[in-house]
Amino acid sequence: MKSRDLQRHYWDWLSTGERLLRSLSEQALALTRRDIGRVELLQPELDRLAARMSEIDKTAAEATKKLAGALGTEPKLRSIVASLKESEAQQLNALAERVRVVAQNLENSAAHNRRLMTSELEYISGTVALISQAVRDEQREYAPPAMDTPVLVNQVA
Repeated sequence: MKSRDLQRHYWDWLSTGERLLRSLSEQALALTRRDIGRVELLQPELDRLAARMSEIDKTAAEATKKLAGALGTEPKLRSIVASLKESEAQQLNALAERVRVVAQNLENSAAHNRRLMTSELEYISGTVALISQAVRDEQREYAPPAMDTPVLVNQVA
């Protein structure tokens, strides 16, 4: 099987992607519950998995170039698949489709979590604005009355 190394990278990517999806789901739950401790606890895991995904992407790209070189084709999936036996081509295509679907799910999950975080920050900003306004209103209530005439005029008189 000529594409074994590339398929191994795809499987590794899928496995790591599934773990990242679970962590993103946990993060969404923690954000919904406003469990800051859990969100902070999950962040190093999310960072580690995202870094691992980047590493796998780089090695998969290298494996793709290597395979394309061995087959004498362009380093594109379509060209590689066209050069393989039908059964191996179907396997590689199926794996590539799974990678595409998981990548889309990761993108959707990350976007959902960003929206949750943005919403929470907007809520906090609105709350701070209300508190700030209440403090300003309260200070005006107890402030000395404003004078209609300048202070220097009162002192001269």
